[in-house]
Amino acid sequence: MYSFEGDFRRKPVVSLRGASKKEERTTLLKRAQEERNKREDQRLRQENAIKIQKYYRGHRIRMEQKGAMQFQFDKMKTMVGKGPYTENTLQEFVKLICKFYADKVDGERLVWLCQLLVKHKDVYLRILTSDSTQGHLQIKNILTLCLRYLTSIVDSGQSIAIPMRMLEVFTTPTTLQNPNFLKTLWRCLIEKGYFECMRRLLEHKVPGSMERGPQPPTPVAGSILDLVMQPICYAAQCKDSAFSQQVLSYVCKTLLCPAYSEQVSQFLIPAMAYGKYPFPFVDLITTLITGSKEQGAGKNKGSGQSSSEKPAPIEKTAWLLGAFVTLGAKALDDLPHSAVCGYLQVIQWLLPSLPAARDDDDDDDDSDEEEDMETDDDSELAEVREACLSALDSHTHVSQIVGLVGKVHCKAPVLHAVAVICHCLISQHRYSIHRRRMLFSLAYNPTFIRNLWKFCVQESTVTHTRETKPLIHLLSCSQAMEGTDMARIVPLLSTFCSMFSHSLHTLHDADFYGGIKGPGSSMPFELKEVENMSMALRDVCLGILELAHPDARPTVNDDYRRVLANKGQRKDTKELSKETKEWGSLFKVVAGLVRQIYTRDSRKSFCGKNHWLTDRFKIIADAPSQIYGSSMLVRRPFVTMQSLTRINAEEGGPPLSNRDVKNLVILTELPFVVAFHERVKIFHKFLQKDKEEFQTETSQFIGTRSVSVMIRRNYIYEDAFEKLSLDNEPNLKYKMRVQLVNAAGMDEAGIDGGGIFREFLGQLLKTGFDPNRGFFSQTTDSGRLLFPNQQSALLVDNFEQHYFFLGRMLGKAIYENMLVELPMASFFLSKLLSRHLGNLDIDHLASLDPEIYKNLLFLKHYEGDVSDLGLDFTVAGDEFGKTKVVELKHGGRNIPVTTNNRIEYIHLMADFYLNKRIHKQCAAFRNGLSDLLNLEWLRMFDQQELQVLISGAAVPIDIDDLRTYTNYSGGYAADHPVIKMFWEIVEDFTDEQKRQLLKFITSCSRPPLLGFKELYPAFCIHNAGREADRLPTASTCMNLLKLPEFHDYGMLRDKLLYSIESEAGFELS
Repeated sequence: MYSFEGDFRRKPVVSLRGASKKEERTTLLKRAQEERNKREDQRLRQENAIKIQKYYRGHRIRMEQKGAMQFQFDKMKTMVGKGPYTENTLQEFVKLICKFYADKVDGERLVWLCQLLVKHKDVYLRILTSDSTQGHLQIKNILTLCLRYLTSIVDSGQSIAIPMRMLEVFTTPTTLQNPNFLKTLWRCLIEKGYFECMRRLLEHKVPGSMERGPQPPTPVAGSILDLVMQPICYAAQCKDSAFSQQVLSYVCKTLLCPAYSEQVSQFLIPAMAYGKYPFPFVDLITTLITGSKEQGAGKNKGSGQSSSEKPAPIEKTAWLLGAFVTLGAKALDDLPHSAVCGYLQVIQWLLPSLPAARDDDDDDDDSDEEEDMETDDDSELAEVREACLSALDSHTHVSQIVGLVGKVHCKAPVLHAVAVICHCLISQHRYSIHRRRMLFSLAYNPTFIRNLWKFCVQESTVTHTRETKPLIHLLSCSQAMEGTDMARIVPLLSTFCSMFSHSLHTLHDADFYGGIKGPGSSMPFELKEVENMSMALRDVCLGILELAHPDARPTVNDDYRRVLANKGQRKDTKELSKETKEWGSLFKVVAGLVRQIYTRDSRKSFCGKNHWLTDRFKIIADAPSQIYGSSMLVRRPFVTMQSLTRINAEEGGPPLSNRDVKNLVILTELPFVVAFHERVKIFHKFLQKDKEEFQTETSQFIGTRSVSVMIRRNYIYEDAFEKLSLDNEPNLKYKMRVQLVNAAGMDEAGIDGGGIFREFLGQLLKTGFDPNRGFFSQTTDSGRLLFPNQQSALLVDNFEQHYFFLGRMLGKAIYENMLVELPMASFFLSKLLSRHLGNLDIDHLASLDPEIYKNLLFLKHYEGDVSDLGLDFTVAGDEFGKTKVVELKHGGRNIPVTTNNRIEYIHLMADFYLNKRIHKQCAAFRNGLSDLLNLEWLRMFDQQELQVLISGAAVPIDIDDLRTYTNYSGGYAADHPVIKMFWEIVEDFTDEQKRQLLKFITSCSRPPLLGFKELYPAFCIHNAGREADRLPTASTCMNLLKLPEFHDYGMLRDKLLYSIESEAGFELS
């Protein structure tokens, strides 16, 4: 500020308090913060003190008021004495006790008042006319206090009669004649814990040890039952669906969903089902259906009901299912079809809650994350489980279901519900179809099977491109589907395949190939429909395989991943693992049905040519692959890729690709979708891989060896049986060198380079399988096919060793890619290919004895009295001229064959001829075969293809192919005049003459399966000199034709025909 006194200079300010002390910035801030904290603490202390004081004052005043009201109540009680009681007096008592009631101190007052109200109910109910709102509120409050009191004394020994009587009197329609108020009252009581209270009373006031039944074991039990059923019966009478669903939802939540006590299981549930009160089972079905829908869409989401009308959330439990089937056992007979449909939907919803049967065979340790599985270790749950499944399998239950789904125009929801139930029983609870009445009754219902397949084909969904496509088509095309779509199609398809597959086991060929012959036909489909079905199911198998093991995982960027997560379509690892297991289970049953249809087609073709082949999976034998390991081609459960990769890693190999995994599954489960010639190449590839360990040149330097034997030509079988036994030569995979000894005891000239061994093995098999030797018989038809002789046990004591030896020798021939002409019976080859030497059914009997098969079919369709035929359960056999009678079952001599048991007789006869009488022979032969060959390699072929693999195909001989792979020696060449003349003559031969020529040279009349390039040693024509009087000769051990130089066309043709038609080789020299 400026001075106007002439002093323009500022004078220095002198401080008399000394030097100033300035605080540092951090110290100042810290001190300020501490002061603020102190002020805040002080404020909070003050607020808390005020709150405590307020609560205390309120509590003290409330206690004073309650005490005053209790005093007033007692004073009024004393003043009034024994009456008279007006409605105002009773109303004042109720008003007071509702204000001051406390469980521990006012129980006696409440009991006294309840007794008073029950006694003077007519007087008290007048308040409903004078002041209905106040009266309604008082009745709600006093009855709620009764529930509180009963709950509080449930563990004590105090009497519950008065409060229960109070509840009984003031909740009946005769007492409260206003239906709207009564519903409101019941809603209030139920929400306040009415059913919880009743259950606690039942469990504490009724003794536990009792017999199961609807009769009350004690009077208290009867009273509790009355109170439990009172709201249930009223809800059924008032015809208000919302109110009924609310009551029954609380019944389920409180009484039926939790674990049973003994009082609930032994008395309450039987009394509700079979007691004096009719249980509204149809309303319960509606309630549970509504609960299932709300649970699927979110609890009470979008229900449109007020909070007081909403039903209680219902939890899926095994206990609820047990109670539901018990309550439905009596009502099921009288249910309309519409209610039965709802009943099935409820079963479908609840059945998965039953604890699953323990799967001891499921050692699925392949997934990275193990899933928790429910088991039935809990004995109580196990009892509930068995009770539920027994009820589902009852005659009444099955009759209702079969009657409903057996209609031609069965509704889709019913079919879906039944399919889900059956799927759960089969897959989750591991029930065989033949062990459950419900399952086998449906399996043998052609209408149900036909409707189910129709439904499988018609089930569709709307894709992301707004197209409607069948779900089965999406499966076939390997298109991923949402969980809801998967839940729709998997149970349907799995149930259909399981059911139809089971029915096919007992369907004879005559019925199968006959198609639908009327309403009583056991065949659900025409052959053309089965053909189309097999193609669709084949594609489904391939689609499932692609879904479980895609060639490449699609890459998803971050933005797209967020979108999928928001849409709920992105699956985590655990979900993908679970989904793979579901695909595996579905693949198993679908592939099983496809194999069955293929077996029928291979036995008697009804599908078109190349019907089973597909271009979707091309397995090329020459392509590099890791599947040719020694233990790779083994049938395993449909597991994850990590499992097979681990197995391969344990064997020292590189990890398998997804394509290798799919190829392995196809070769073990559906080999017939690959062309036969390609499978033969794959088979040879397996053999080549196996031979690398035993027959390579380098193997001689690492300690391996060859098998060398000396065999007398006149005793070729006897010497081979002794020297090539399992004890003398435990491993026949090594190269074999054979030295033959002639009849004079001299060694035959020549060193075995493979040709002598092949001649020896061919002669040995021809001798061993000769029916005159006694180990094999021939079928009675024109084919004269070989099968084990059932009487061989009478020829030699060690007959099983002979069959083991013959199987071993045949395995050696296949192992060395050698064809031998051994025509075997189809049923015998089928037994060799079966996984556990399985028993064959009656349809295979036609390949053994067509006459017996024809007679048994005649017996099956015989319309007269079967007992007139004089048959019993025995069969007569011939043992070297002696007749021996064998009983088909214990005591069969005394059991006549009748119309009722003829099916059993037919199957026992077929079992005897096909299985029992040659079981040991077949088992020994197969064991010998498996000593050289992995049977899984042979299972890539059916019985007819295996015959081709053993003996070659009966196809025309390709002379051009033979000429291409022919060698020449001794002066001959491809352009030699004699050679040109030779090929001209051979080309003019008939098919029979060509086969004779091939047999003359190679000892087998059929060409190699993959062409003459596979013939070993290669076909060779050698110059045998210029002598015109000589004949062409052959060395079959070397596939060598010794052809003299004939320059005349006619002479060469005549002498060549003479040689090949005489069926001799060296003897012509």
